[in-house]
Amino acid sequence: MAVAAEPTIYSEALLLLGGAVVAAPLFKRIGLGTVLGYLAAGIAIGPAARLITGGEEILHVAELGIVFLLFIIGLELKPSRLWSLRRSIFGLGLSQVLATGLILALLGYLFVGLTVGGATIIGFGMALSSTAFALQILDQEGSTNTHYGQTAFSILLFQDLAIVPLLALIPLFAPESAHTSQPGFQQFLVAIAAIAALLVAGRYLLNPLFRVIANTGAKEAMIAAALLVVLGSATLMQLAGLSMAMGAFVAGVMLAESSYRHELEADIEPFRGILLGLFFMAVGLSLDLGVVIANWAKILIAVPILMVVKGASIYGVCRLFGCNRDDAVRIAFLLPQGGEFAFVLFSAAASASIFPLETASMLIAIVSLSMAMTPVFVPATRLFLAPPVAEELEEDFDGAGADVLMIGFSRFGQIAAQILLTGGTSVTIIDHSAERVRSAAKFGFRLYFGDGTRKEVLEASGIRRAKIVAVCTNRRETTDRIVELIQSEFPDARLYVRSYDRAHTLELRARGVEYELRETFESGLRFGRETLQGLGMDEGTAAEILEDVRRRDEERLALQAVEGIQAGYDRFVTKPVTPEPLIKPTREAKRLDKEGRTEEAQSAKVAEPAQS
Repeated sequence: MAVAAEPTIYSEALLLLGGAVVAAPLFKRIGLGTVLGYLAAGIAIGPAARLITGGEEILHVAELGIVFLLFIIGLELKPSRLWSLRRSIFGLGLSQVLATGLILALLGYLFVGLTVGGATIIGFGMALSSTAFALQILDQEGSTNTHYGQTAFSILLFQDLAIVPLLALIPLFAPESAHTSQPGFQQFLVAIAAIAALLVAGRYLLNPLFRVIANTGAKEAMIAAALLVVLGSATLMQLAGLSMAMGAFVAGVMLAESSYRHELEADIEPFRGILLGLFFMAVGLSLDLGVVIANWAKILIAVPILMVVKGASIYGVCRLFGCNRDDAVRIAFLLPQGGEFAFVLFSAAASASIFPLETASMLIAIVSLSMAMTPVFVPATRLFLAPPVAEELEEDFDGAGADVLMIGFSRFGQIAAQILLTGGTSVTIIDHSAERVRSAAKFGFRLYFGDGTRKEVLEASGIRRAKIVAVCTNRRETTDRIVELIQSEFPDARLYVRSYDRAHTLELRARGVEYELRETFESGLRFGRETLQGLGMDEGTAAEILEDVRRRDEERLALQAVEGIQAGYDRFVTKPVTPEPLIKPTREAKRLDKEGRTEEAQSAKVAEPAQS
């Protein structure tokens, strides 16, 4: 039987790996994210095609992905930084769970006909969000360390803590509560003792352990130790009635200031990635399509109600705690789904007969679908964000008018202005960024606030007096509009223009501007020359090579102007060139090694009789 079972195990593993390899890149490519790809693969393999059954068992294993994820997050959070988030964790997080839980419980009690116990468990269970989904999305967006990312993480962290009292409520609401073997208060004391033990071990045992293993040089032992710490701390918390993820997080925080932090993160990261992907697939596998089909109308109503009510309550609480409007909107759209711990909570409640197993199945389906909706829900955030408003200043061109009118004062314009001012040239500078105008004023620059795409602004800034107009704006579209306006309204103006790229250079030359320069061309030439000199080449040879590259680039541009952008690739060097002398030698080279000198001596001896 063991031999017969092996092909089944391997085939399931191959199916899961194949589904991940196909679905994740595909969904990433079409912009839906890898999370939804894993979910779709799980649904296709499990409930739809029935190639794998028993998704709940895989889900229990795959929850280790969340454990490893929380450990890595803990490694990045020093205790001092965690302490600075205490208001967000215990203030905002507590308020969110209470507000959302009470609203959802009240809706369940009044409109669904649930008992007080059932409504409380369901309401507060739905108030918890998916740590895995939210942190994965934050990581993909690169928003983990932003203000709203840290605020969302604080809420998630408190939600992980909230699972403890919620699980403790189940014996109180269960019909068999008189027969519980461990009172809630005793369980609370056990949890506190487990956290204290973990903190002590983290402070006094973990660093010496890793130091001893590191000194042995055994890489595989270091990986085994990392896994032992993560799984050991998670198991300790689970035995104490806490979530495994919380134990891993505490262990990570204890090692955040360790000198082995980066190595531990590198060791755990592969396990985290694979298991987290497996978790999302397992959620899809565990979805009961029979329950969904039988109760599709209720679920279609319940999922949007859950996400809207939860999102609205999160937005309101965030605003009460001082978050700006955009951050509150982002957090509300990030955390409206049900969470992984709802599976645990609802299963335990059904086992305690607080509500039937069919209700638990439908609740799990609602949570799963809300998770599946999250990657689609999050991109809609930008529709509700406040439109960016460019700050305006009063346009005052008193004193404007100089030999050079410079439009745009970003990095390129600032460097060009330094050359002009140092050369004694008067410059009038206009820019449409109020912040840049104010910043430049702190350093003594006189900038005029104005939009260079408007004719009246150019008139007021003295374009008719200027000998040269330097267009230094950093956006191609803006540059083109300015050039077009000046050539049509001020045809006698001499235009010196900052070019965006090669194609833009060709367009500007076709328009007849007097001078254009690609913004990165000269700096790239200079950088390459300095690199050659750093490798030992003399300054003169490096300079000659630079001029040769500049000449060939100009030849390419001339060909491309006539034949199109694809022309002139024979002027482009793609492989190292064998060095050749730039000046033809006056005599043949001679070998200077010992063998060469011997050959010369022998040749001389042969030649002597002939001369005599």
